[in-house]
Amino acid sequence: MPLVRSSAIARIEWDNGTLSIWFHESGRYDYYGVPEAIYRAFLAAPSKGSFYNARIKDRY
Repeated sequence: MPLVRSSAIARIEWDNGTLSIWFHESGRYDYYGVPEAIYRAFLAAPSKGSFYNARIKDRY
């Protein structure tokens, strides 16, 4: 369960294409069909919120 440093995101998990993101304010959201490479890039991104907005939101 990778906890992350972000003002918006508390935790990020990936399992067989399902990306689960826990937001501080609104809780857990699941995104389906997410490649593992996107998950790994998300974990490595310096800004989790910017990565989420550019690469995940409205795509999965």
